[in-house]
Amino acid sequence: MSNLQLHYDTLLSHCSNPLEAIALLREYRPYFELIPSLRRPSDSLISIPFPVVQLTSPNLTQSHMQLECDLALIMCDPDWKVKTGQEIFVFIHRPNEDYSALLKRWRQVEVTLGEEYYWLLPWKHRSIISDRGEYHYPLFVTLDYSPARIAKGLAGASLPHVRALTPEIDPPPDIEENQQDQIYDSTS
Repeated sequence: MSNLQLHYDTLLSHCSNPLEAIALLREYRPYFELIPSLRRPSDSLISIPFPVVQLTSPNLTQSHMQLECDLALIMCDPDWKVKTGQEIFVFIHRPNEDYSALLKRWRQVEVTLGEEYYWLLPWKHRSIISDRGEYHYPLFVTLDYSPARIAKGLAGASLPHVRALTPEIDPPPDIEENQQDQIYDSTS
């Protein structure tokens, strides 16, 4: 795995935790203010990596589709345990992804969200009503490896974006340390 891919995967794994996702939203204040309760953040935000929705067409056929975003952040009222209707879609710039490909991912999500859909929520949140949100907000995230033209294009298009700090990367396990010595069997 390349070092750039490792940075991407590490940031994605950090933001899969709602408390870490809140730290990312802190970088873009208008979205940070959408969080219903900072006193109970783990009950106020559902973080779904590589989200899947169930589309329902007018003739009542259903199909599942994975959204082209990296993360969906769904706001919930912690007291009533219901969605608030505000959904943030996080697009982390992937290694070797160009500006046009990044924008196409967002546009594809917009097209999909134009249909009637329901969330396939994580097991922990299955009791929450999973119907479509009323407001969809994109958040683009760049990393150290992202070319300056990406941030410049996002700023020029007036799209909300933040630059994430490079997350701490866990060192890979020592292969020799984890391997057991072969036991010599004299009978064979």
